Amino acid sequence: MFHASPDSYGIELRVKLGFVTAELRAYIENTSSSSVHLTAAREAAAEFGLMVPDVMTGQLLTTLAASCQAQGAIAVTPAANVVGLYLLAGLSDSGILTCIDPEPEHQKLSKETFRSAGYSSSRIRFLPSRPLDVMSRLAAESYQLIFGEVSPIDMRAFVNAALPLLTPGGSVVLADTLFDGTLSDTSRKDRETIAARETDEYIRSLDDVHVTRLPLGAGLTIVTKEN
Repeated sequence: MFHASPDSYGIELRVKLGFVTAELRAYIENTSSSSVHLTAAREAAAEFGLMVPDVMTGQLLTTLAASCQAQGAIAVTPAANVVGLYLLAGLSDSGILTCIDPEPEHQKLSKETFRSAGYSSSRIRFLPSRPLDVMSRLAAESYQLIFGEVSPIDMRAFVNAALPLLTPGGSVVLADTLFDGTLSDTSRKDRETIAARETDEYIRSLDDVHVTRLPLGAGLTIVTKEN
């Protein structure tokens, strides 16, 4: 990162750093191309009232999948139709995406989306189960990338279930883990905030992983297994 001297920017501009950041976010989103299938997937998810990742998070998922030449990825989210398109875009041509969600309507939506986008059904596996009920039955060290949008109450258990499934160098991407930074407010003692705070502390205490936290969504956490 390049740091300008104080003389390069006026005090007023530096005070408005948050405003500039919002402009930067808007610029990235407005200049990012989106396929008709991805646009339709976002609209369909909105009709179901589903939360979807922002454009920057989605692009990061594609980049992570492509950079590790992923052969296997898992999407644990009600909005697998959107997340799945980002992951499939980065997976190798023979890569398999596993979608885990207990709601049949969500999985039906994802199937329709992937079919419309031209992906073969042989490249996508659907598991209509609660994630923590089924992940222990998946093959260990078989996946390069796992995306999870789960309740803060289940987050720590999800991390513990996901890490054994990763190949060395693989990553777990956890959405909205940091509650927009409010975890530092110790006066917040509701159950979900406490669970999120404790999970964040737990993740940072883990050995043999690299942890990256990014200001995407309400706070994105990436846990990468050491090679």
